[in-house]
Amino acid sequence: MGKGGGCVPSKKKAPISDPKNDPASTSIETQTLETQTAATIEAAREKKLRVFIVYYSMYGHVESLAKEMKKGVDSVEGVEGELYRVAETLPKEVLEKMKAPEKDESVAEITAEELVEADGVAFGFPTRFGSMAAQMKAFFDSTGKLWKEQKLAGKPAGFFVSTGTQGGGQETTAWTAITQVVHHGMLYVPVGYSFGAGMFEMESIRGGSPYGAGVFAGDGSREASQQELALAHHQGKYLATIVKKLN
Repeated sequence: MGKGGGCVPSKKKAPISDPKNDPASTSIETQTLETQTAATIEAAREKKLRVFIVYYSMYGHVESLAKEMKKGVDSVEGVEGELYRVAETLPKEVLEKMKAPEKDESVAEITAEELVEADGVAFGFPTRFGSMAAQMKAFFDSTGKLWKEQKLAGKPAGFFVSTGTQGGGQETTAWTAITQVVHHGMLYVPVGYSFGAGMFEMESIRGGSPYGAGVFAGDGSREASQQELALAHHQGKYLATIVKKLN
């Protein structure tokens, strides 16, 4: 205590520094900002467009095309395919009598509301008298709220099918399904003849058409041929390319 009662500041007390003028603090803030920026850029790079491959398959024929189609979608940089099943509508007892195999539980069931999250959709289903199976129709029937709000408008969509015989609806099954996507305002994307020479193959039995990939199931024992799988792969890649162009 000095004269006049004033306090004498300690010579050992460190002066108060301004963080704004502290080189060390500035360096840390800069590094943090650079790290956050790099993380943001990396996250943007990792974010991919999503193509949902939504299917119903009783004996596995449509499912085989779906899995190959996913490979085609995944081959396009920046796009990722995701497999989903629609709900079964037949009782377990009936499926057992039809000798239908168990569903692949690793593939999640999809709800109508989840379609909004897709950037594009490929719908796959077997035929029933030239049009889609009831299970897929039931799924489309559940999209009424999305239709009312036009939540799917502008999303690209394609079809792939399975039929029992050569005259059983490889084209009409997809053709009659177009009404579903039209009412939603979706953009129907047929594969056309973009598969090239494979579309003109005449030496072997081959499913598929300009409307989309397809497989002949026969009595249920026939599996998809390499040519049929190749068209499914091509369609997945083709649809993914269209989705990428539109986004």
